[in-house]
Amino acid sequence: MRHRPSRRIGAQGHVLGILLGTLALVTATPAIANDYPTEARVDYVLGCMAANGQGRLVMQRCSCSIDVIAEQIPYEQYEAVETILSMHDQRGELGVLFRTERGLQEQVEAFRAAQTEADLRCF
Repeated sequence: MRHRPSRRIGAQGHVLGILLGTLALVTATPAIANDYPTEARVDYVLGCMAANGQGRLVMQRCSCSIDVIAEQIPYEQYEAVETILSMHDQRGELGVLFRTERGLQEQVEAFRAAQTEADLRCF
């Protein structure tokens, strides 16, 4: 006859369960809030490597860089900044709008600040 564990969980078991649940939520929250799709991370790393050279060390530094950026800027804002920067080179009124609109420029400045932090921490 096998010994069956008791179904009674003491107060310590409940407290431990609550603590573990809370810890899981706290550690998961930043990843959920700033979870970048793999494709976006790879695209950033490839562009970074094209600008900084090829090799494993550069790949590690570029991967670190996008991780630092992801800690500071939500993916939706990162996506918006990519669009803004791609529109900077457009001619005419549309290009002027993307180069001069204050709200858009503030997003670009926040991204550049995150890039600077990433450079300091990773390169």
